[in-house]
Amino acid sequence: MAAPPARADADPSPTSPPTARDTPGRQAEKSETACEDRSNAESLDRLLPPVGTGRSPRKRTTSQCKSEPPLLRTSKRTIYTAGRPPWYNEHGTQSKEAFAIGLGGGSASGKTTVARMIIEALDVPWVVLLSMDSFYKVLTEQQQEQAAHNNFNFDHPDAFDFDLIISTLKKLKQGKSVKKTLYGANVIIFEGIMAFADKTLLELLDMKIFVDTDSDIRLVRRLRRDISERGRDIEGVIKQYNKFVKPSFDQYIQPTMRLADIVVPRGSGNTVAIDLIVQHVHSQLEEQRKLRWDMAALASAHQCHPLPRTLSVLKSTPQVRGMHTIIRDKETSRDEFIFYSKRLMRLLIEHALSFLPFQDCVVQTPQGQDYAGKCYAGKQITGVSILRAGETMEPALRAVCKDVRIGTILIQTNQLTGEPELHYLRLPKDISDDHVILMDCTVSTGAAAMMAVRVLLDHDVPEDKIFLLSLLMAEMGVHSVAYAFPRVRIITTAVDKRVNDLFRIIPGIGNFGDRYFGTDAVPDGSDEEEVAYTG
Repeated sequence: MAAPPARADADPSPTSPPTARDTPGRQAEKSETACEDRSNAESLDRLLPPVGTGRSPRKRTTSQCKSEPPLLRTSKRTIYTAGRPPWYNEHGTQSKEAFAIGLGGGSASGKTTVARMIIEALDVPWVVLLSMDSFYKVLTEQQQEQAAHNNFNFDHPDAFDFDLIISTLKKLKQGKSVKKTLYGANVIIFEGIMAFADKTLLELLDMKIFVDTDSDIRLVRRLRRDISERGRDIEGVIKQYNKFVKPSFDQYIQPTMRLADIVVPRGSGNTVAIDLIVQHVHSQLEEQRKLRWDMAALASAHQCHPLPRTLSVLKSTPQVRGMHTIIRDKETSRDEFIFYSKRLMRLLIEHALSFLPFQDCVVQTPQGQDYAGKCYAGKQITGVSILRAGETMEPALRAVCKDVRIGTILIQTNQLTGEPELHYLRLPKDISDDHVILMDCTVSTGAAAMMAVRVLLDHDVPEDKIFLLSLLMAEMGVHSVAYAFPRVRIITTAVDKRVNDLFRIIPGIGNFGDRYFGTDAVPDGSDEEEVAYTG
């Protein structure tokens, strides 16, 4: 499976890991970190500037910072730590929650190393590693002063925002996004010193693991980390350990060991325990693995049904029919294909805008007279492309919409399972207030379009504010989207009756992306749109 391409504009001020709040927090076991989560990596030093500096403390914000590609590279393969295959069924509703593993244990016990070993051993390509260090509360000025002198207890339950932890884990288990940065995956690993300290949090965990490491080893690791990586002196580290870390471990952390399903003595050195954990997770995921998308079932589910009322097809005038004739002709040159495709896109988008809400308004003409007109009644219009063919509609949308915002979603088909997979998204913040125009040039099965709609719904965009635009759709795709999301407006220039055994639209226009961009055709046997990043 190819890694998703990195984009320079990967964040308008939006998406793909850290977690919920980009709050200050200490960095647990940085040298052992498996998932390059910026919220974790910037750690306590973001909260505590070196003594003597005038740097102001960070404020609590949502995680809208730029982030590294959401990948975890192991010795065997690449694991995606954001995005995922379908987390919903053909009805468009949640099909099965992700499997959540809690990893508890004392500071520097090796929790993150154990998490990495579990991730590497699992044969699951979509994993989220969520660190409790991302959920420290913001310190007051007085608390910052205490912390600067090693007099603040970061190992106390009151230091964490458990309400946010619970709401974040709930959303991830449901497959939803968290502040547009993380998406729930097949497996969620939540690690932290207080992972088992809250009753509601415990109920969200399907499996609880406690990493039990000798206190002397943990102290040595803290000394090495805090001195070499944080520039602290040995007296300050020992003072903090004796005053806060050890008492908190004895009072709040060690007692939670009895709540664990599995205790891992010696941490990452106990490979037998880790192998048993992996076997158990595999058995729990077996049922979920059987819930594969069945394209053939989708194709036959709505045969002979009338087209839905939410579908609007551009009137087939001689002009529209003529442009379709040109772009469908296999002998058409690339230049002509692009020219007439763009003309159709412009007509399609202008037609779609007529379905937006308008309200009465009065303006004054240059002659000083009132004119009773209409104006857009919404707050904002956002266009979202299902890459790569969908982005060809962006210029036409910008040409007819002033100040339109643009987002992108990358969906690819797994050639082994046939499932669409969400690899990357970049959405404007506060998109839930917008009317969203979802753009994909061709839709055959509707699998990618359904996933893109599900993403928008998970970002709280109302279903009736979503407009799916496509130059050409198959009846199968129309029915699939309309059945799952009956309030989504579907708008196209033409609907073809059939898809063939390879799920290509018949008669169709060929691979739109390859014809438009002049790239090589996809190998025979591949779905024309979905391999080319859409569907």
